[in-house]
Amino acid sequence: MKFIKNEALGRPDLKDYKEQKKMAVTLVLDNVRSGLNVGSVFRSCDSFMVERIFLCGITSVPPERDILKSALGATESVEWKYFGTTKEALELLQSEMYRIFAIEQSDSSTALHNFTTDSNSRYALVFGNEVKGVDPELIPLLHGCIEIPQSGTKHSLNISVCAGVVLWRFYEQLVLKIRE
Repeated sequence: MKFIKNEALGRPDLKDYKEQKKMAVTLVLDNVRSGLNVGSVFRSCDSFMVERIFLCGITSVPPERDILKSALGATESVEWKYFGTTKEALELLQSEMYRIFAIEQSDSSTALHNFTTDSNSRYALVFGNEVKGVDPELIPLLHGCIEIPQSGTKHSLNISVCAGVVLWRFYEQLVLKIRE
């Protein structure tokens, strides 16, 4: 076994990446406190070809130092926009006909492994604050909630880890299945 060197991976440069077709997913960060988490989400979004990120409320925006530290350049490749409120971002997504899901535990959430995407739909995935989660006032704007099943003593994952897990599942269904 040999590890593959970066130059042999065949990854696009920034110009080519920006021109590539993206996965029909927009991430919405609802009042995420940590710039390091935001940067990690940018990096995952770059990896899984997410079309854009909406940064809302107290969520910091590039070029904040902690974002740049963990994003490792992904703030240049992933499109993003800031909104004063998450409600404003979700209303725009509704007008653009996105199916909007909070990644949150609720009395009617769908387990991630049971969630099936439709390749003809566009999705918005809302990730909440590290302590408070997704703002409950956003519920009327959602099509539902998706939950990552867990078995440990903690009731949640770090938002950047959660985003990576959920994005992998969407990438698996929307990109890899199409390539098969």
